[in-house]
Amino acid sequence: MARIQWQLGEVTDIIQETPRVKTFRLKLPQWIAHLPGQHYDLRLTAEDGYQAERSYSIASAPEQTGQIDLTVELMDDGEVSGYLHEGVLVGDFLEVRGPIGGYFVWHDEMANRPLLLVGGGSGVVPLMAILRHRYLIGGNCPTRLIYSIRTPEETIYQAELEKLAKQDDTFTLVLTFTRQTPHDWTGYHRRVDRTMLQQEVSQFTEPPVCFICGPTQLVESVANELAELGLVPTDIYTERFGPTGS
Repeated sequence: MARIQWQLGEVTDIIQETPRVKTFRLKLPQWIAHLPGQHYDLRLTAEDGYQAERSYSIASAPEQTGQIDLTVELMDDGEVSGYLHEGVLVGDFLEVRGPIGGYFVWHDEMANRPLLLVGGGSGVVPLMAILRHRYLIGGNCPTRLIYSIRTPEETIYQAELEKLAKQDDTFTLVLTFTRQTPHDWTGYHRRVDRTMLQQEVSQFTEPPVCFICGPTQLVESVANELAELGLVPTDIYTERFGPTGS
């Protein structure tokens, strides 16, 4: 297999998703269709030759030909995310390579299986790629997204997720806020726990395929709880976001 080469992608749009999250749309000269769940490496090179490299999940569906969306959370003291948020403008070029990843990916043959997605914070990014692709190919198996965020203003893709839930009666959006909730909120107000997972899994008539992405503690806890609830471990896919994603 040929080695994936670095290329310069032109920033054609920057979308402010939340106060600390932006999506960068890149037009790629050597675009390759990706699988939902894959990522790109992004490399910054300073004038003195110093380089910093990070990996960012692809948020867009593969149907968005010729370009990719990378959604980046601004991390405290993050040298790469800080530069992207504060120094990059439309028309700039960023050095990237990809798509990369073969484990945490949703294949079209999974479309005939119920699907449970669990995301924490910016861990929703690759799950959004799955949801966008699923919608575009007409997937109609029951799908639920449990999305854990601290406050309402930190909900990435909120308008699109709510619209998708209204348009697609086979998709259910389940939000849980761990700190502040919206006014008159009647949904979950805590971290994802066994009781919540048991309640949501019970909505499926057959065991779902599961994709979990977010901070390590959330991912490991949810994966363990789902296995203890009887889901087959090989049907549970995990991706951890750590401090190296800054």
